[in-house]
Amino acid sequence: MRGPGTSSLSLSACPALVLNADYQPLSYFPLSLWNWQETVKAIFLDRVAVVQHYDRSVRSPAFEMRLPSVVALKEYIPQSRRPPFTRFNVFLRDRFTCQYCQTGLPAPELTFDHVIPRSRGGVTTWSNIVTACNRCNLRKGSRLPKECSMHPMQKPLIPSTHQLQRNGRAFPPNYLHESWRDYLYWDTELEP
Repeated sequence: MRGPGTSSLSLSACPALVLNADYQPLSYFPLSLWNWQETVKAIFLDRVAVVQHYDRSVRSPAFEMRLPSVVALKEYIPQSRRPPFTRFNVFLRDRFTCQYCQTGLPAPELTFDHVIPRSRGGVTTWSNIVTACNRCNLRKGSRLPKECSMHPMQKPLIPSTHQLQRNGRAFPPNYLHESWRDYLYWDTELEP
């Protein structure tokens, strides 16, 4: 399919926001998006309902279709209650903030720290890992928090998927199409 369409948007600039069957995004951070090809395929396989469209079309010799900007799955996908233990999810749990100096930083400038160092018997688990900036991580080294007076601002715990989703809403992506705003909580005007 190719499409000159009615807009100057390139096809790559037309991702679709993917909602679960309950009309909540599958993920906020990263935002659940499909490229236009995946979206069109899901429509033909009758896996999604189109909720909103772009002012852009794609065509084949047999038909023309407006590109969807928001789609909802027809079958609900249950969200995992326990998120995977990954570096990114640790950063998201801690809101991309060093747990020692409370400085918010982009992910490439963060690392993680073992509250109880591995050299002291600490393990790599949700309850012993916190987000740290490089400076604080080096300063703490392999000492216990009480030995260096560096205590995490929050006790490291296993987050729920809901908590990570809530934290992810605080970090909107660089691109938000206006048709997505009703389904996301960014930039929503609050009632007094």
